[in-house]
Amino acid sequence: MPTSPSPQPPLLRSAPQVQALISFLEHEAQPMIMLDPNYNILAANTAYKRQFAAVDKPYIGHKCFRISHHYDVPCDQAGEHCPMKKSFELKGPDRVLHIHHTPRGPEQVDVELRPILDEHREVVAYVERLATVRHASAQPSGEGLVGRSPAFNAALEAVQRVGPSMLPVLLLGESGTGKELFARAVHEASDRSGGPFVVVDCSGLTETLFESELFGHERGSFTGANSRKKGLVETAQGGTLFLDEMGDVPLSMQVKLLRLVESGSFRRIGSLETQQADFRLVAATHKPLAQMVEDGRFRQDLYYRISAFPIHLPPLRERATDIQMLVDSFLQRGAPAKQRMSVEPAAMARLQQHSWPGNIRELRNVLDRARLFADDGIIRAEYLPAELGADARPPAASGSGIQASHRWDDDGLREVVKAFRGTRLELAAHLGMSERTLYRRLKSLGLL
Repeated sequence: MPTSPSPQPPLLRSAPQVQALISFLEHEAQPMIMLDPNYNILAANTAYKRQFAAVDKPYIGHKCFRISHHYDVPCDQAGEHCPMKKSFELKGPDRVLHIHHTPRGPEQVDVELRPILDEHREVVAYVERLATVRHASAQPSGEGLVGRSPAFNAALEAVQRVGPSMLPVLLLGESGTGKELFARAVHEASDRSGGPFVVVDCSGLTETLFESELFGHERGSFTGANSRKKGLVETAQGGTLFLDEMGDVPLSMQVKLLRLVESGSFRRIGSLETQQADFRLVAATHKPLAQMVEDGRFRQDLYYRISAFPIHLPPLRERATDIQMLVDSFLQRGAPAKQRMSVEPAAMARLQQHSWPGNIRELRNVLDRARLFADDGIIRAEYLPAELGADARPPAASGSGIQASHRWDDDGLREVVKAFRGTRLELAAHLGMSERTLYRRLKSLGLL
């Protein structure tokens, strides 16, 4: 894989040929650019110029990693997945979710790169298609999913992969990790985004109530059924049905749910008429369904039906670098339009040190309480619960056990790099420094 400039491939030396490729890009509604094998941007269509190009900054002839990421080196050398490197190796397309710098700030972008091959199957150029992820934000936002940590982006990338399909999705994660928001993201990434998104809370429902809520009932089918009621399966027609806390579905109801998922058919309580359902299924649980199958508490056949595409939602302790962004987002969402809320450094430090066993829900509740004391719009440390931060732990890389700090001497940095097992992006987050700063430090120490 070349990392330094080389002569242009023969295909791209001809101006008419380049113009023909540019014309091809212009027919595409999605943002697209053309790259040579040395990461240089050769052309861009109008959609790219409108969405990704800064008015006062040139990009033609510049390295894609400098324009999109502000890196000095290709993505793979900065600790990220580089689609060009993978596409070169495969001689085929590669797709990845990246955070790009745009005129609107950092955004998650779904990137698909396809190589152009000559008659000898040598890569002579690449065409890159970019799609901004609309249902998530890489900066503080008043609504929707928010985050940019590696663990968050991995879950979001899985959503982007499965969204356009009809595969059932199973969201797995602790309570408070944002399952409903991720389920809605799956819905919005699908062809059914224009249809209804219907939530069924499976926890605390008796068998009779669960069946009535899901399938509906006929008038007089049981005491209190004074009229015909449409069930949530019918309400979800043409859209997505989200079964939250799937692990709480009574065992006796699971067989009826299995029939619904397998055949797409159901009957209202008290009716002999079979109806056809038309929905995309997304389920979620914080319970260990696989273990419940072994214990006989959850049907194995139903488990395999709903878990075609499982997505692990990371707990907040695995998203420590997202905490400040989440705090800023929640303060935006809860404050009156004219009141700007902020958090003093001492309070933010305590928020970042807490392990958050209740995850994002716990963080939101703590902030909602603290804002009631912030008459001047500033949340101070004394407004936070006394026990917050009592379980403070220094950030640690997954599986490394190394304690992190925002200040590292050269010897300490060498030891961390030697023991760390994650990507460079994760290492930067672990050390509490930017990727560019980390790159400069590693280069100065001869560790690159």
